[in-house]
Amino acid sequence: MKRDDDQELWDLLGQAPESKVSPFFARNVLREIREPSDWATLRGWLNPRRLVPALGAATALVAVVFMRMQTSIAPLAAPSDTLASIDAQDYEVIADLDDLLASDDNNSLDESVLL
Repeated sequence: MKRDDDQELWDLLGQAPESKVSPFFARNVLREIREPSDWATLRGWLNPRRLVPALGAATALVAVVFMRMQTSIAPLAAPSDTLASIDAQDYEVIADLDDLLASDDNNSLDESVLL
C-alpha cells in the first residue's frame, strides 16, 4: 500500500501513540513459558509413584467386592433332621461323654495316689 493511496489512514496512524514495552516484559514472557501445561499436570498424576498404589488399592477393592459376591451362606438344616438320624447307640456314647466331662470338672488331686 502506498502512502498516496489513503492519506487519511496514514494521518491517523501518525497520530497514534507509540506503544512502550513494560520493564517486566522479559519476566512475564519467561513466567508464561515456565508455567506447566495441562498435559504436564496430567503426566504428573500418571507418575508410577502415584499410579501403582492407586491401582493396588483399586484392585484390592475389586477383589473384596468380587469375593463378597461369590460368598454365599448356606442355610442351616432343620433341627428335626439331625435329631431323627441319632440312633440308640449314640445316646449311650453321649452318656459316656457326659460322665467323662463330669470327671474332668473335679480336678482335685487324690491324696491317696500320692502316698
